[in-house]
Amino acid sequence: MARLSLIAMLISLVITMASAQSQEDGSNQVGWAKRVDTGKEVVTNLHFYFHDTVSGKNPSAVRVAQANETTNSLTLFGALLMADDPLTEGPDPSSKLVGRARGLYGSAAQTELGLIMVMSYCFTEGIYNGSSFSILGLNPAINPVREMSIVGGTGLFRLARGYAIAQTYWLDPTTGDAIVGYNVTVATYI
Repeated sequence: MARLSLIAMLISLVITMASAQSQEDGSNQVGWAKRVDTGKEVVTNLHFYFHDTVSGKNPSAVRVAQANETTNSLTLFGALLMADDPLTEGPDPSSKLVGRARGLYGSAAQTELGLIMVMSYCFTEGIYNGSSFSILGLNPAINPVREMSIVGGTGLFRLARGYAIAQTYWLDPTTGDAIVGYNVTVATYI
């Protein structure tokens, strides 16, 4: 009888520990992000969509400055835009909002479309609420896939380093409106 009670207690303890472990693992995960603690650093992989709307009644990016020569340039060289672009879980503009990309970008190339990006990607969802990372670098937007550097962050992304792979999902060549998929790897110290 005592042996049966001991076995039942051990089974109950194993089930309780497994349940607690799965709850602990699940609290750091959301559908668009995965966070892995390696003991020395935390590596987070994010997947989201960036919606850049420069046309219509309610654009998310507006031109704030330009050079005199910008209107004669095929690449809009010298144009500077301020952005407050939504970041969503899926490519559909009505999919779940996970944050906003705020900052500026400008046309920095005379012979091809190259945008200098100075943006903070600020998150509002799950454990990432209030955290952000910053991208600073050239976005050769005409390329189907491009890589940009992550140079810092706040909150869970404090002291961030890493890279963002951007891939155009949809582009309206007439207006310049675009939806861009981002796959981001961010490493932070513990």
